[in-house]
Amino acid sequence: MYCGSSLGKNPIYAEKATELGAMLAQNGHGVVYGGSKSGLMGKVADAVLTAGGEVIGVMPTHLQKRELAHASLTEIHFVESMHVRKAKMVELADAFIALPGGGGTMDEYFEVFTWAQIGLHEKPVILYNVNSFYDALLQHFKQMLEEGFIRAEQKSLIHVATTSEEVLQLLKHG
Repeated sequence: MYCGSSLGKNPIYAEKATELGAMLAQNGHGVVYGGSKSGLMGKVADAVLTAGGEVIGVMPTHLQKRELAHASLTEIHFVESMHVRKAKMVELADAFIALPGGGGTMDEYFEVFTWAQIGLHEKPVILYNVNSFYDALLQHFKQMLEEGFIRAEQKSLIHVATTSEEVLQLLKHG
């Protein structure tokens, strides 16, 4: 799960992060995420834990104080760098979901998307487009396709959901 360490300005982001976390746990899915108790990250983790699900955090030691590590996780891994964090999350996860977030969320999303493009994994990579947050990015994907920077056969790697139910369907049919 990739998402903001802040809540964003619109309460819908926290609401949908909580809803998604609960639905994932209720449907037997655990969550691997950045390990923070802050922002949308904390909302997802709390919802999964409250619903009885498993949550694994992966946090670089230099972010431990800044992001405040979540103290109630099923498991937490402290790693030496962001590079190690991203690799560990990819290793542990069966799919990737990007909720709204900032540069870190985009960095993580694009890395796993690119890895899917070049065949390093075949796991679903999902943009959860809450409140039209990713509309501009989806327009840019369209332009990348039209301009030949994403091959037509790779269009199927672009998974988009606008509800938690759609996220669950994409996880089932990846």
